[in-house]
Amino acid sequence: MGLVDSSEEFGIGAKQKYVRMGEETTGEEEGNGEIEDFSARVRESRRYVLICAVFASLNSVLLGYDVGAMSGCIIFIQKDLHISEIQQEILVGCLSFVSLLGGLTAGRTSDVIGRKWTIALAASIFQFGSIIMTFASSFSVLMLGRLFAGIGIGFGIMVAPVYIAEISPAGARGSLTSFPEIFINVGILLGYISNYVFSGLPDNINWRVMLAVGILPSIFLGFALVFIPESPRWLVMKNRVKEAHSVLVKITGSEKEAVEKLSEIQGTVGSVPDQSGQAVWLKLLKPSKVLKRMLVTGLGIHFFQQITGIDATVYYSPKILSSAGIKSDNKLLAATIAMGFAKTVFVIPAVFLIDRIGRKPLVYISTIGMTFCLLTLSISLFLLDRNLVPQNIGIGVAIATVCGNVAFFSVGMGPMPGVLCSEIFPLRVRAQAAALGIVFNRVSSGLVAMSFLSICNVLSVSGAFFMFGVLSAISVVFMFKFVPETKGKSLEQIAELFGGNNEGEEIELGDVEYQRIINK
Repeated sequence: MGLVDSSEEFGIGAKQKYVRMGEETTGEEEGNGEIEDFSARVRESRRYVLICAVFASLNSVLLGYDVGAMSGCIIFIQKDLHISEIQQEILVGCLSFVSLLGGLTAGRTSDVIGRKWTIALAASIFQFGSIIMTFASSFSVLMLGRLFAGIGIGFGIMVAPVYIAEISPAGARGSLTSFPEIFINVGILLGYISNYVFSGLPDNINWRVMLAVGILPSIFLGFALVFIPESPRWLVMKNRVKEAHSVLVKITGSEKEAVEKLSEIQGTVGSVPDQSGQAVWLKLLKPSKVLKRMLVTGLGIHFFQQITGIDATVYYSPKILSSAGIKSDNKLLAATIAMGFAKTVFVIPAVFLIDRIGRKPLVYISTIGMTFCLLTLSISLFLLDRNLVPQNIGIGVAIATVCGNVAFFSVGMGPMPGVLCSEIFPLRVRAQAAALGIVFNRVSSGLVAMSFLSICNVLSVSGAFFMFGVLSAISVVFMFKFVPETKGKSLEQIAELFGGNNEGEEIELGDVEYQRIINK
């Protein structure tokens, strides 16, 4: 029998031990084997959590695709169904208001049937609405389909960040809860590409095909739900502790860590009595001082995400670029692809940086960059209207600033509302608070989308973007004063950040009892 070198793995100049082939190694060899086995389990659990986050984010593709596709569809719907400018505003903007119906009920629904099956419900409702819109023969039927699609989107954009936050480890939670924003951007880009690809079809067919393609992601999501687990925090809330433990073992890769995390969740859930959905809403409507601070932060960042005009830029990009001098429908749709590409590409750095440099630096980069681009776009359109700059230069600046605005948005303001709202609220009110955030988000979005054309008629396109630039500048001040840094903290620890003084001091403490925090 030969000899096998079984040198110790750690330590320079360590002694070498030799064992005969077939004999078992002991000591450090066994320890090294355990370490390698543990590392393999951790890697496997990380891949599993990543896959779950991707699947849960597919609903966001539906929202993104609808936004991107509708920006081109509206051109051909107007030609086919002969709708007025007011009807165009209603058709585009109503999605935001209708999604409130989904967002308002999604929190309670996800507490009753679970986060996972609320995601499935969202996809099913959206599918139904898309089918109605595809075969619509009038404006009223189109609006009916928009109603169902909006409800499905409201469910989806509320529950996905909550689900992802509840299955993610603290060190990767920011990156993973950014996934819905990535998939929204992917959906927008796919919508723009669909517009360009199918624009050559007859006007009574092309927009129907564009809308029908949006059904595909929801079909794939139906198959994906077979493989993802329920949220362990929701399972503990329903006293399904064994199932929660099984899920935690899968997503942590460690029996010891799973037991510790389970104990932590049970302590959080068990520190307050079970409450009805009505009681939770009453707590949100009459919040304690600490919860009030959380609400100001969570609702405020949702408000500023939309009121600075991102949906106007995305929905009405053909009109914005046509005001800069691009007249061909084909060229307009091609230019929107460039914008969609910029919006998608620049959300990727946010995913990698959000858990490294933190939330606040990205928010500052985003809001300051957006302010600069919005004001520059306003100035360039103002000068173009008065023939004070050559048209080719004005068009170039307009395209660059539109792309720059959506790029800076993607770096910070795009993913941050979902990330923060899934982090800052305590478990007992998290789903409803996230739903309330979606209400603010959708109302702000709807106000912008349903009034943009009218605002342009009063102020001009350049005036509208000057207004957005001023609002973006105000958002910088809000982020400085009211948004804390939550990087690397557990969901149970983050609540203590809002227990500091009123001047916004950030106090970092260890674990605290939920009841002491929420009743401060």
